[in-house]
Amino acid sequence: MEDGQEKEQSQQPIPLLTPYKLGNFQLFHRIVLAPMARQRSYGNLPQPHAVLYYSQRTSRGGLIITEAAGVSDTSLIGIPFSPGIWTKEQVEAWKPIVDAVHAKGGIIFCQIFHVGRVSSSDSQPNGQAPISSTDKPLTPEGFDAPKYSPPRRLKTEEIPGIVNDFRLAAINAIEAGKRQLEKEKGSRFISLTTCVVLKFAGFDGVEIHGAHGFLIDQFLKDQINDRTDEYGGSLENRCRFALEIVEAVSDAIGSHRVGLRLSPFANYNEAGDSNAKALGLYMAEALNKHKILYCHMVEPRMKTLGEKSETADSLMPMRKAFNGTFIAAGGYNREDGDRAVAENQADLVAYGRLFLANPDLPRRFELNASLNKYHRDTFYTSDPVVGYTDYPFLETND
Repeated sequence: MEDGQEKEQSQQPIPLLTPYKLGNFQLFHRIVLAPMARQRSYGNLPQPHAVLYYSQRTSRGGLIITEAAGVSDTSLIGIPFSPGIWTKEQVEAWKPIVDAVHAKGGIIFCQIFHVGRVSSSDSQPNGQAPISSTDKPLTPEGFDAPKYSPPRRLKTEEIPGIVNDFRLAAINAIEAGKRQLEKEKGSRFISLTTCVVLKFAGFDGVEIHGAHGFLIDQFLKDQINDRTDEYGGSLENRCRFALEIVEAVSDAIGSHRVGLRLSPFANYNEAGDSNAKALGLYMAEALNKHKILYCHMVEPRMKTLGEKSETADSLMPMRKAFNGTFIAAGGYNREDGDRAVAENQADLVAYGRLFLANPDLPRRFELNASLNKYHRDTFYTSDPVVGYTDYPFLETND
């Protein structure tokens, strides 16, 4: 009897491999491909090699979140080969990627963003200054660090235009025909004529990138935001820009297709906050009004890029405050990802570097198999194969 019980227990899936209902989407496991900059989109266009990259990491009922796609010609980082989703050509280039993920039974969300001051005049239209919540420049760190140009503080009256860029990018991303859009609550933003003309990339949803010191984070964090208008000063004012984008995108494509990524505790790109817990909690509670599909938060231990640090801070207050699906990210392995799900710290866990190096990560976790090591020196090269699609799969005899 005891042997039978042990066998039955050993056949039970680990918490990470249990199914989950993400709104209208049925996930077969809780392991998410985290959005990761890959810098292989030549001319800001997703390339054919990206089809293989995303397809390799797709499993039936698995959630894929793409690398960040710029929402406008002012939105891209001062580093080459980042994708966009504001032109017809870019939208068309995303379609084969989406189709490949769907063909394998996966769900794919497009992360959309604007880098703000993390840019240079060389990558801006007509050599203009990057835009931000502030005119404070970003300090380069290290000999090989990118050289960022001093930003231009957005005027109050310019901000609705940036919000609209996010809305239009979300519309570009979503799989929708005329009939579907007519059913969406936010369809009042799109004329029927526009519905017929537009060709959509076919994503299942979008994730708004509000983390890691990019434009939205430059409004959220008091270390950067020194505005004196309704978008600066108080916590409520600093969160206004982010929430206006959430509202506009939700109204345009439906809140059931919208996620938001936040990193209240992180200090990437000199974007720190004096009270990160209060910021994270305020945003988690405020998002409930908009009923978005999920909130994706970076663990407090990931204060700086790619490095874990010891901290007493936790995402649990935000997890408890937010009513929708909660995705946690930041330095997870198999064991602590399992624990996060088992102890209800998160519904889903996003993996970046481990998923990059192990395209069959859910299978490896299922078998508790050894993992490939990632190669940091190939993370951001422009090679279409090396460090991108050449990580080996697990060889099994099933």
